[in-house]
Amino acid sequence: MRASSAPPALRRWFAAVGPVDRVGVEERVAKFTTRSIKKAAKVQGLKLAVSMVDLTTLEGKDTPGKVASLCRKALRPHDDPAVPPAAAVCLYPAMVRPARRTLGLRSPVRLASVATAFPSGQTALATRLAEVRRAVADGADEIDMVINRGAFLAGELTRVRDEIAAVVATCGPAALKVILEVGELETYDHIRAASCLALGELRPGDFIKTSTGKTASNATLANTQVMLEAIRDHYLETGVAIGMKPAGGIRTAKQALHFLVAVKETLGDAWLTPARYRFGASALLNDLVRQLEKERTGAYPAPYAFSEAAESY
Repeated sequence: MRASSAPPALRRWFAAVGPVDRVGVEERVAKFTTRSIKKAAKVQGLKLAVSMVDLTTLEGKDTPGKVASLCRKALRPHDDPAVPPAAAVCLYPAMVRPARRTLGLRSPVRLASVATAFPSGQTALATRLAEVRRAVADGADEIDMVINRGAFLAGELTRVRDEIAAVVATCGPAALKVILEVGELETYDHIRAASCLALGELRPGDFIKTSTGKTASNATLANTQVMLEAIRDHYLETGVAIGMKPAGGIRTAKQALHFLVAVKETLGDAWLTPARYRFGASALLNDLVRQLEKERTGAYPAPYAFSEAAESY
């Protein structure tokens, strides 16, 4: 959908938040991939990335036993005690209670649950809120919600805004990550507009997130950069710091370091913490650990030396 053919309410919102310079964004992110990170700085970056991973399983065949194994992997990704735990495990709501039993009440690993009819968001609001309420009651520390992309693209911005606000209120103390599903928003202008809409309803400690991982197009340096700049502009205007979570398609340590360069150069060191930045990329964890082992020993371990992570999203 071109901006000129968007519904009037969406065109007005585009004008309010400003357009995205597509060429400028893509030229900037290309430079992030040229940064050289070596030796001690690389090890530090790899460990930081490990501490930011949301280790995930979102399959119909998930069981309490599989979830328990995932939780143990999140708590101890590698035998080396210098490798930190992952940031969180992320599961369907039905798996929250068994995950909480494994993690315990004082775990360094957060417990996140997708909700609001993930990944489509296509159920009644009351049903979506009930799902959030149940996940929080069962022990979820964080909720990953999806916006109604159809409503957004139709220009029903008040509806989208009100639904995000309702989920925020239902979360209570749990942090909220709002998933935009950038692959369905299609353009940078839409991604910026949706980011700004969500940011206005969020609290410090909440996040915006690129994707569910269930569509063909997920996180890229470019669409993530559009969202990082929206976070920066929101922070400069309001003083409210919102986190960022790129999700889907980030599979290698090299990619993760490029994404961290983008964070440092756009938002600064204050966002280089799991409290403000996450990777929704479970398949990434094993490559990060392999790279750390290579830095320690000088040799790459075989991929099968580490247990397979669950699906990436």
